[in-house]
Amino acid sequence: MENTARKIDTTIEQNKVQEPLERKLKTRHLSMIAIGGTIGTGLFLASGATISDAGPGGALAAYLIAGIMVYFIMTSLGEMSAFIPITGSFSTYSDRFVDPALGFAIGWNYWYNNAIIVALELSASSLIMKYWFPHVPGIVWSAAFLVLIFGLNILSVKGYGESEFWFALIKVATIIIFIILGLLMIFGIMKGHTGGFENFTKGEAPFKGGFLSILSVFMIVGFSFQGTELVGVAAGESENPEKNMPKAIKQIFWRILLFYVLAIFIIGCLVSYKDPLLLSTDVKDVAVSPFTLVFKNAGLAFAAALMNTVILTAVLSAGNSALYAASRVLWVLAKEGKAPAFLKQVSKRGLPTNALFVSTLIGMLCFLTSLFGDGTVYGWLLNASGLAGFLSWLGISISHYRFRKAYIAQGRSLSELPYVAKWFPFGPILATVLCLVAVFGQNFGAFFGPKIDWYGALVSYIGLPLFLLAYVGYKVVKKTKLVPLHEADFSRHE
Repeated sequence: MENTARKIDTTIEQNKVQEPLERKLKTRHLSMIAIGGTIGTGLFLASGATISDAGPGGALAAYLIAGIMVYFIMTSLGEMSAFIPITGSFSTYSDRFVDPALGFAIGWNYWYNNAIIVALELSASSLIMKYWFPHVPGIVWSAAFLVLIFGLNILSVKGYGESEFWFALIKVATIIIFIILGLLMIFGIMKGHTGGFENFTKGEAPFKGGFLSILSVFMIVGFSFQGTELVGVAAGESENPEKNMPKAIKQIFWRILLFYVLAIFIIGCLVSYKDPLLLSTDVKDVAVSPFTLVFKNAGLAFAAALMNTVILTAVLSAGNSALYAASRVLWVLAKEGKAPAFLKQVSKRGLPTNALFVSTLIGMLCFLTSLFGDGTVYGWLLNASGLAGFLSWLGISISHYRFRKAYIAQGRSLSELPYVAKWFPFGPILATVLCLVAVFGQNFGAFFGPKIDWYGALVSYIGLPLFLLAYVGYKVVKKTKLVPLHEADFSRHE
């Protein structure tokens, strides 16, 4: 064990010399990056729609299933990133352990997903600010927030980590307060008591619409969890990834699952699934956030203003993280020869400046498409990014399966891994199956109506042919093949 530890420590020192980006992120940064990346409008707003569509029990089941999927994806990512802590890791793992063509497709897929998310959050921020400043043009706020998140990213990696830590802390504090108040209301200790658990038994509850409803909201729920994987992107800029990554992976899953599942349970108890206000998932309708409804029932008249502030924080956090992720993945693609070479440039502060500039520019251009014409282009861009998170998760689970197989095939000992994912191979296989369900089930309703909704299907699945085009195109041009297990590269450098 002493020799193994010495061997790993030596590799870490070598890695510090080879890695041009700064290693300034601590465990608390990594934990909050993952938590902040996944707790946002999906929980604060879309959670109401999931309860309305599938009932409280159906929504709870969907969150639990998605939570299990995320658990195995995160443990898979944890095992790989603790042993090979490299920046923007997704494409590199797919490149080394599956097929360089898959690495190319995953990398570009994840990059454009995050660039488009920057645009989405800029649009959302302008809508939120209209709550306080209805007469100020939205583009003013969007431009101001773009400058803010660009500034946080160009400052230093530590600046990004600190800002994300505090953004996430606000959201976590809100959820903790919500859970405490909610439990007090359920047990009749505070006013706003609505009959304990009776909303789980009224009408069609707890499972409104049965299995198909659970399946339909599973897509929404899965999307809500996206962003957890950001901790893998940040692994290469962690101070001590061999120790910090396992800690972060162990902490974040249970915290996120606890926050989500408890919050959904409380909303299901305190707000009827028949409440028409739950149907809205629009970020500008903050007054009907299920969190707002519960806070108001508890007698907190300022609930809407409070939640508006928290949702603004969530939006800025998501935009901040998306810009960070996009720049790091683009930098890695350039280093691997899969993107223009000028994107490899790193500043004296250890920041991929050109990749950051290009990602910011693309995010801004995507945002501008929402302002001109009827916004059709913007709508297609958003739908193209809708599948991207699930496809990235799919890449993680497949890469981990091949990672472990190659690791054993090359005669390596599991005792040398800083973190060992449990339940292998069941974990990555189940995660792969659930990701495929999420990918192909995006709009299954389009095929089950009186007649097939081809336009709806095309809009929902546009991201899939784009991904396949990148994969097949690179495979044909570069003539890549499945990486043999005995040739898989386990070197711990970019």
